[in-house]
Amino acid sequence: MRKVSEIMTRNVVTVSPEDNVFEVAVKMKEHDTGFIPVCEQGSDRLLGVITDRDLVIRGIAEKHPGSTAVEKVMTRGLRTATPDTSVDEAAELMAEQQIRRLPVTEGDRLIGVVSIGDLAVRGIFADNAGEALSEISEQVH
Repeated sequence: MRKVSEIMTRNVVTVSPEDNVFEVAVKMKEHDTGFIPVCEQGSDRLLGVITDRDLVIRGIAEKHPGSTAVEKVMTRGLRTATPDTSVDEAAELMAEQQIRRLPVTEGDRLIGVVSIGDLAVRGIFADNAGEALSEISEQVH
């Protein structure tokens, strides 16, 4: 059975809680992503994530300025996988939680991220998890 460590994206772009949301938006544009893990400044200790949705819902819609600290709008209390988590288990967790990206940690250290794209590119959908993951992509919010 394949493990998350075999398919995850390593060397993930991160931000710190002290960074501001404007800087995050620029990083998202530069790296063509809508998801950036938030790690303790100067370390790889995962504290949360910030998504393009967080920027819109908790930032712009709440009329926070671009100088607002990431920690005020980031998502906390994350579900994560370990490097030894099976790919099928990760896919099922992503489907259950309705998430497109799953941080991979060793203890509290971020070591990578698994995305729906990582699963799709490698054709690794378990039957039930694959169906559920496709539903995530089709949902309209």
